[in-house]
Amino acid sequence: MSLSLGSGGSPFVASRMPSVSERTTRPVVTGTSVLGVKYAGGVMLAADTLASYGTMAKYKDARRLSAVNSKTLIGAGGEYSDFQEILHVLHEETLENKCTADSLYDEPHEDARETWNLLRAVMYGRRNKMDPLWNDLIVAGYSRGSDKPFLGFVDKIGTTYEDNIIATGFGSYLAIPLMREKYRPDLQEGEARALLEDCMRILFYRDCRALNRIQIAKVTPEDGVLISEPYELDTDWTSANVVSAQADLDGDGGW
Repeated sequence: MSLSLGSGGSPFVASRMPSVSERTTRPVVTGTSVLGVKYAGGVMLAADTLASYGTMAKYKDARRLSAVNSKTLIGAGGEYSDFQEILHVLHEETLENKCTADSLYDEPHEDARETWNLLRAVMYGRRNKMDPLWNDLIVAGYSRGSDKPFLGFVDKIGTTYEDNIIATGFGSYLAIPLMREKYRPDLQEGEARALLEDCMRILFYRDCRALNRIQIAKVTPEDGVLISEPYELDTDWTSANVVSAQADLDGDGGW
């Protein structure tokens, strides 16, 4: 604000309008699909590490799986800076819970369902302020007093649901049918990982915003949250339309 003189020498306050928008009006740097599946010993998520700047594959080490606490894992698609803001909100909430506890030696409240409900309220509140966080989130883990794995979804307007298999982005179109076909409640850890890797490979083939460099993360009652380092999936491009010349031309007349 600035102080100015009006007619007759009377002072008035002139407010200065911001020159740039302080809201995310559209996603700019974005990540694509996140996949989640329950299995016999826990719950597992998968995501690639590509963040696209518009249509350009800009950042190839953008990690979109993060541990909230020892029992809760979160994965995000959509605007990467908004995902960083969500992690900041969760960190502040954890710090506040520690500071307001009756004792510093109390066990921390680590609950995947509570985190999911908090994110629902945060996303819905930001939507009502016309300042949404442009993310689709998957929350995985365990709740207090329960030995059953939890897997829940939250979108940018606060819509939530739980399921045994969840996917965001293009994965909700391309991966969900494959996961439904092969899912069963008694999946072993190796089978769950193979299923997610197969789906991520299909997404790399079909989604131009995907990458074959991925991370796998899991939550188990024994080990808590474990997130792998990024690694590359093996891919196979020996399709007949790729390796053979087209239009009966010798040489590089086709692909």
